[in-house]
Amino acid sequence: MAKIQVVDGKNLLVEEMPVEIVERKGKGHPDSLCDGAAEELSVELCQFYRKEVGHILHHNVDKAVLVGGSSKANFGGGQVIKPIQIDIVGRATLSWDGKEFDPNELFREAIVHWLCKQVRYLKPEHLQVRFRVRPGSVDLREIFGDENKPPLANDTSFAVGFAPFSELEKLVLETEQFLNSDEGKRKFPQLGEDIKVMGVRNRDEIRLTIAAAFISSLTPDRETYEYLKQEISEFVKNELATKFTSRKVDVFVNTADTPQSAYLTVTGTSAEAGDDGQVGRGNRASGLITPYRPMTLEAVAGKNPVSHVGKVYSIMTRLIAQKIAETIPEVKQVYCYMVSQIGKPITEPQIVSVEVWGISPTKIGSEVKKIVDEILCDWMNIRDGFVKRQWQIY
Repeated sequence: MAKIQVVDGKNLLVEEMPVEIVERKGKGHPDSLCDGAAEELSVELCQFYRKEVGHILHHNVDKAVLVGGSSKANFGGGQVIKPIQIDIVGRATLSWDGKEFDPNELFREAIVHWLCKQVRYLKPEHLQVRFRVRPGSVDLREIFGDENKPPLANDTSFAVGFAPFSELEKLVLETEQFLNSDEGKRKFPQLGEDIKVMGVRNRDEIRLTIAAAFISSLTPDRETYEYLKQEISEFVKNELATKFTSRKVDVFVNTADTPQSAYLTVTGTSAEAGDDGQVGRGNRASGLITPYRPMTLEAVAGKNPVSHVGKVYSIMTRLIAQKIAETIPEVKQVYCYMVSQIGKPITEPQIVSVEVWGISPTKIGSEVKKIVDEILCDWMNIRDGFVKRQWQIY
């Protein structure tokens, strides 16, 4: 049985802190592309293993690096000169019953296709994708098992989840997601997918700084570019922000521009020339980067969804916190911490520590423990949710 502790929250509510900082890297950001590519490879492996063997085999393909390419973008057009290079590194079961397979042969095309779906003007010829995957160590393979019983944790690690989102967190998340949605692209078709939003709240004043790649072929001149920047700023300020906060909001778009330069890309991502990427440097499992919340440095993408607690617990703690916040109205804020022990069932963490604000822990202790037990017992659906791409983890 898990040891579950329910305690009073420490410090101020995030909404009451004098300063709050929240960041979101959009789906076309080089770090997000690395996270997504690693996760897609894990999903491909899971589906392949289930089809060929009947269950998921040991793997962790959670290391990836993107080396930016070279391009020349100018108003009205441009070209990619050198391709983007992506290397995914990790461990996987590459043989069983005398059969062997090469992940480069089986999955490279699927990962290239996924990358091109994320950045709509990215083409296969703009990419060089390579897998550097080798078998895992004997000791970790020995404790791995995908069966109808709780798997054994492959690491001693922790995760933390929180709820509910603050006004700034909602605003930052929704701003990037709208600008990268189908509706957002219909409204601002010149926008690429590499959109980063940094939100800073200083007491009751919010500043959003948006770095947004523009598609050079759809942006004919500087006048159009400057006009669209202003349109995006006013739309976010007057249309989006008012849905999430009554605080004063200022919005700034592409503040690094100079009279001689603008944020133009051929494909819609800075990875074509201006930036590199790496798994784990982007959004946490909450979908945000939140330095005023407790966080783990654990990279979720690419880890196996069966027994890697850095991945599984990231969803479990998030679901626990969300359910507590949704079902107990008096709770103003909740944090959930969970720590595993390698070789022990993932359903038996060393400790589950739940911090609550707004109500005495003694009044809701039994209810919280029931929620924790329900989520821990739902490990099979959480595992399958990763394979079905159900969970947003970056």
